[in-house]
Amino acid sequence: MAHDVILEARSLSIAFGGVRAVNEVSVSVPPGAVFSIIGPNGAGKTTLFNVISGVYAPLEGSVRLAGEDVTGLAPEHLARRGLSRTFQNLQLFSRMTALENVMVGRHRHESTGTLAELLHLPSVRRQNQRTREAALDVLARVGLEAEADRPAASLPYGALKRLEIARALASEPMVLLLDEPAAGCNPVETQGLRNLIRSIAESGVTVVLVEHDMRLVMNVSDRIHVLVGGRSLAEGTAQEIQSNPAVVEAYLGIDHSRESARAVG
Repeated sequence: MAHDVILEARSLSIAFGGVRAVNEVSVSVPPGAVFSIIGPNGAGKTTLFNVISGVYAPLEGSVRLAGEDVTGLAPEHLARRGLSRTFQNLQLFSRMTALENVMVGRHRHESTGTLAELLHLPSVRRQNQRTREAALDVLARVGLEAEADRPAASLPYGALKRLEIARALASEPMVLLLDEPAAGCNPVETQGLRNLIRSIAESGVTVVLVEHDMRLVMNVSDRIHVLVGGRSLAEGTAQEIQSNPAVVEAYLGIDHSRESARAVG
């Protein structure tokens, strides 16, 4: 695989009950980019994410991360290799503090074993301190340093979205998959997410985004890949996707496609 591709899916397919939810989809994501996957409801976006992130094993095809074949590896093994993700539905520990939630995300960088923890060895205390400091740094990065000691359950929804991103970032990924990060967010929260996503990419972490909020997608993405009915329809820059008649038709229906193409072109 070329050095200008950090994540590659080759001809991925998966079926449920005989129906192909993802059908021979290929994507190549350049390092440091914001790469968005969009499509109508039922297009296969989250299913594709689940295959790439190891939640599902593909029926056909392969996934490569930084040149390594990682097809079908479990999510925890992918995390050790540098791929982390968030989920549509928040997967946080509500009774733990914001800081503790992010510390959980640091586990792949911890080396002391169970016996050392049981014996309260100095190495454990040093590691816990390092983990805490690293988690505080990540909270600051997403604008939640002031909320470090608050239980997750007490945080507003937009902050919880940022907290889940922080926990994923805590594993120091090469590639971060964000599944509908703006879902349920108000315009102010969405604008904040846009700025955060760009800053993550500018730091060198590749971001792969599944999102319904088209304003966010068009403003934040370097490249956009369109799925319809489990198949790839188009890929390009925001401007290319906005002016693609096939994409407009897939989203808005044949009756409105010409008018809509003029509106967004």
